[in-house]
Amino acid sequence: MRWFLRLTLIMSVIFFGGLWGEGQAWAFEPYARELMAKVYDREDGVDRRLEMTMILINKQGRERRRKVTSYSKDYGQDRKSVMIFLEPSDVKGTMFLSWEYEEMGRDDDKWLYLPALRKDRRISGASRKEYFMGTDFTYDDMGRRRPNEDEQKIIGRETINGRDTVVVECLPIDPAESYVKRIAYVAPDVLLVVKAEYYDKDGLLKVYEVKEIGEANGFTHISDSTMTNVVTGHQTRLLVDKMEYDQNVDDSLFTVATIQRGRF
Repeated sequence: MRWFLRLTLIMSVIFFGGLWGEGQAWAFEPYARELMAKVYDREDGVDRRLEMTMILINKQGRERRRKVTSYSKDYGQDRKSVMIFLEPSDVKGTMFLSWEYEEMGRDDDKWLYLPALRKDRRISGASRKEYFMGTDFTYDDMGRRRPNEDEQKIIGRETINGRDTVVVECLPIDPAESYVKRIAYVAPDVLLVVKAEYYDKDGLLKVYEVKEIGEANGFTHISDSTMTNVVTGHQTRLLVDKMEYDQNVDDSLFTVATIQRGRF
């Protein structure tokens, strides 16, 4: 999964490592933007296929497990993806289709196909802030975040699970955003966000944490991660069972007509 946002990594490390002082954060904003841009542009092939176990955990610790297969493919700077729920029976056949655009100001297109209704639902407007399929991810959380959608600054560094990270504060340019602030903990060695905090107007809302990083076909990927809603105590854990890159995924998978058929 790419997390929002592209760097002159060496310059960021040099300035951050030796010249940091209170009141200087905004002076380093260009390096923060470059770092998040590098994360956004991290090499991950032309297309991808993954098999995943999604675990929903309530505050009492009770679990619900789902099996999911997902495909994604790049079209220049744009990306299309589709997620298919395989198990259990109450969600089997549900599909989520997303077309993400690089163009600034252009909203991504998203559809959810519900087999019980035998129809697709377009996700737009306020619906993007709704939670996806009972998880702790909103529909907006399900896509990549462009670097130019935020103003960034480096606010510190921290060791997360043995990895050195650069801590970047990201403030949305659009005041209508769901979150008033995101804090990203970026591991420069793998160009992945290994922890993220999401704040709304009332304070800290959610925390995303990477538990394990794997490798497949020469590419690094997140293999175990959790999103926790600190207000409700609910968690969503994502376990990647199998990851494949550059599998010549067929373009026909990423059409509304395909999900409307309810099967692949």
